Amino acid sequence: MKKILLIILPLMLAFAPTFAMESADNDNIENNMSAVTFVVSGNTVRVSGTNGEDIEVFNLTGVKITTIKTDTTGRTFTVNLQKGCYLLKIGKVVRKISIR
Repeated sequence: MKKILLIILPLMLAFAPTFAMESADNDNIENNMSAVTFVVSGNTVRVSGTNGEDIEVFNLTGVKITTIKTDTTGRTFTVNLQKGCYLLKIGKVVRKISIR
């Protein structure tokens, strides 16, 4: 019985910090996702809350269409796109949009 406890206790202590760090990273990603907003209207996409991150637009095959430099945090940026599906990446936030 003592041998089993001596084996289990170090294993539990070794894996405990890993779970705590993983949880902290997920909270940070959730905060980034809630700050960025996308509004699609016709062939125009309005993006706000970029926090100075560049807006990258990709088609569904992964080809980069354009990059928009965002120097300020409080502005709203407009992207004119043709009909189709696109991926918008702002920092670690990626959203799929459809232009009809």
